[in-house]
Amino acid sequence: MKNKTILSSVDKSELLALVGALQNKKVVVVGDVMLDVYIQGSVARISPEAPIPVVEINEDDKKIPGGAANVACNITALGGKSSIIGTMGRDSAGKELIRQLKNRQVQTRGLLALGDRPTTEKTRVIANTQQVVRYDREVKADLTNQQADQIVSKAIQEIKDADGVIFEDYNKGLLTSRVIRKIIAFAKSKKKIITVDPKFHNFFEFKGVTVMKPNMKEVTEALGPEADGQDFESIGQKVMKKLECRAVVLTRSEHGMTIFENGQPPRTIPTVAREVYDVSGAGDTVIATLTLALTAGASLLQAATLANYAAGIEVEKLGVATVSAEELTQRLLEEMNR
Repeated sequence: MKNKTILSSVDKSELLALVGALQNKKVVVVGDVMLDVYIQGSVARISPEAPIPVVEINEDDKKIPGGAANVACNITALGGKSSIIGTMGRDSAGKELIRQLKNRQVQTRGLLALGDRPTTEKTRVIANTQQVVRYDREVKADLTNQQADQIVSKAIQEIKDADGVIFEDYNKGLLTSRVIRKIIAFAKSKKKIITVDPKFHNFFEFKGVTVMKPNMKEVTEALGPEADGQDFESIGQKVMKKLECRAVVLTRSEHGMTIFENGQPPRTIPTVAREVYDVSGAGDTVIATLTLALTAGASLLQAATLANYAAGIEVEKLGVATVSAEELTQRLLEEMNR
């Protein structure tokens, strides 16, 4: 099937109306939550002890929700309601994560505090706007069956009155086969929109979901030798067939995103970013916007196009960030007046 590049064919006035329709839609995010820490400073010299820069800290540490928690924050920034399902440690980072999520109106009763693993914490040292180093504190072992069942129980309670579910996988041990299968079975029984932002572990456990949103690296790692010598169109079709899902949205960095949907030729939406400062968190913004739009009744093409505009805003910001409904509305108005 011939691939089509599409952008101008999507009515921007319809997208503008769609932003309003996102308000108060509830999405449950199930995945690996993190606390992102940013240490800001400047570099004026090299250490005499080793050939490394000396970073002089000139700002207080910035702490924000990361991973699946950032997806939940993107939902509320866009005007939706979000509930987060995941694990955290019984530690100071966990307390800070809860505080930050509540400040962003994210429902946190789905977080399971555990004594045998810390809150995943990623600390980035930024000097003169350039990331110098990142260090992580985390445990990536799979949850025990008992812990997995606790997560499933929390997810079911939140999904009952939700409009959609997002699985946000960072391969930190939360989304085991047991968790994935049980939550998908319940969500499908309630006819919920189900979307997935995967990693390569357990990639093919997400059978029968509404939309799978991998990037090229994730999908080629998941397919392994099956991806050798295959172009992106063949890869997208192969994944959709294997997962028996309604659609695949394959994100392709500077090449935009390509939609694979039953009964349609592949369609590519080119990137609309005006400037790119930092791509961190762009995928979180895409899956949040895409899912919210689908719960509001958008077609997949409309939802993906709106998500593409949101990602274009996010990459213009430094670090992991969210995009608000107001920012998205303003960008669409600017595009309509160009």
